[in-house]
Amino acid sequence: MSTHENILSIFALGGLNEIGKNMYVIEYADDIVIIDCGNKFPDESLLGIDLIIPDITYLIENKDRVKALIVTHGHEDHIGGIPFFLKKLNIPVYATRFTLGLIELKLKEHRLLRESKLVEINANSKLEFGNISVDFFRVTHSIPDCLGMVFHTPEGNIVHTGDFKFDLTPEVREERPDIHKMAEIGDEGVLLLLSESTNAERPGLTPSEQMVADHLEVAFMNAERKIIVSTFASNVSRVQQVVNAAYKTNRKLALLGRSMLNVVEVAMERGYLTVPDGMLIDQNEINELPPERVAILCTGSQGEPLAALARLSTGNFRGVEVLPKDTVILAAGPIPGNERSVTSIVDNFFAIGARVIYGSGSTSGMHVSGHGYQEDLKLMLTLMKPKYFVPIHGELRMLHHHRLLAESVGVEPGNTFIINNGDVVDIEHGNARQTREIPVGNTYVDGGDVGNVGDFVLRDRKQFAEDGMLIVVLTISKSGKLLSEPETISRGFMDGGFAELRKNVNQLTTNTVNELQKENRNDWKVMKREIKKSIQQHVFSQMKKKPMIVPIIIEI
Repeated sequence: MSTHENILSIFALGGLNEIGKNMYVIEYADDIVIIDCGNKFPDESLLGIDLIIPDITYLIENKDRVKALIVTHGHEDHIGGIPFFLKKLNIPVYATRFTLGLIELKLKEHRLLRESKLVEINANSKLEFGNISVDFFRVTHSIPDCLGMVFHTPEGNIVHTGDFKFDLTPEVREERPDIHKMAEIGDEGVLLLLSESTNAERPGLTPSEQMVADHLEVAFMNAERKIIVSTFASNVSRVQQVVNAAYKTNRKLALLGRSMLNVVEVAMERGYLTVPDGMLIDQNEINELPPERVAILCTGSQGEPLAALARLSTGNFRGVEVLPKDTVILAAGPIPGNERSVTSIVDNFFAIGARVIYGSGSTSGMHVSGHGYQEDLKLMLTLMKPKYFVPIHGELRMLHHHRLLAESVGVEPGNTFIINNGDVVDIEHGNARQTREIPVGNTYVDGGDVGNVGDFVLRDRKQFAEDGMLIVVLTISKSGKLLSEPETISRGFMDGGFAELRKNVNQLTTNTVNELQKENRNDWKVMKREIKKSIQQHVFSQMKKKPMIVPIIIEI
């Protein structure tokens, strides 16, 4: 007998009204199944934060009901949070062969591999979790081995597409989307569809990977000296295209960047990447060959300052130098927000005198998106024919555009839910409603610390970054008497003219301590509060700045 209501519930702990840290939850009675566990990278306002991962408080509170984590594919925004998740909830993880290889790399880094249960699945797998059973179908994306999922529940079938596009000529033939199976799923009946929305604003069909292969080959043939190609390490199709172009132009290939080396190793080991014997060379061998015999494949296409491409553009990659007439190819489009960093790197290469091929896929021909455009999304909706629809994996405007697409192909206007993380869609007797929510937020990873950095810490870091800090050191007797003049230290606040400000701050501090002693108020908390208040008022009136004030009391 179930201890929970027999209501089908669908919600997200990440991936709604945002790009990244995807995590979706299917819940029925005593059974909870999770889809994906990703991370996303912080923006400039989150000082010191390394990663943002989903808040799994609800899952921990219901840990006895959580049956499995099923992963759609191996991108960071779908697997990056798994090590942190398994430290809290050690449940079985189901994923395809290539995706498992990438997950294993992460678990080795966190020393979790031995105690984790990893189960390999494919498009023909069938799983059972109490009231919920799961089937799969193959989709095409910008990484191998991607799956969509069908959850069979007593209320009806729920479909999660994963990330997808309809590419009928992918680099690897076996990666073609299984359109026939999708149509069969739609004919069987889909109660609710969860479908990705990343490119819901872009009209048309997503171009095929074949276009990139042709352009890469031409660029390799026209290059005078060595070639540097930067792309996402996870885009194994793109890596294979670079390997093929290098082979046809009689070039050796060097790999730069830890993630590129790791992914290529997994892809070769598991049969997803074919590299001719003797083609790969170590970076130390690059300068031993004529430049027209060398190609370099590296990380850093998003402008990451410590990645290989950025270091090559500034001459800071030891042993490898980009010279005039070398060819640099950016075979990846910049993710929104990274444009400035990427442009800076492109400028650096132009300053060197290199030939740079960059820009969106339509301008350079060196990149196509792995996410479906509007016609791809409409095709998925048409195949699935859902009664209810929840657009996922996108920012708010993308979700709204996807809703309009759904309505244009026949979904009833009132049957689409635009929801945020934590908003729950409940389905009972075939009828869906969204009337409740569960508390959910972000979990911050700060070095080795997970979940212990809150708004107060971030606020203090922001204040210190913007206006600096004043540290006031006081030596005081047990009776509350000031024994020597206060010492004021500035950090990140000001250099020139500080002597006058220090004199005023010291005098303000002395006056505050003396007044408190007269009133017989020798409580250190009160003293610190009053010192901070008087200094903040003075500094703001004089300089319109709000530095962090840190009084330190030494009692003698």
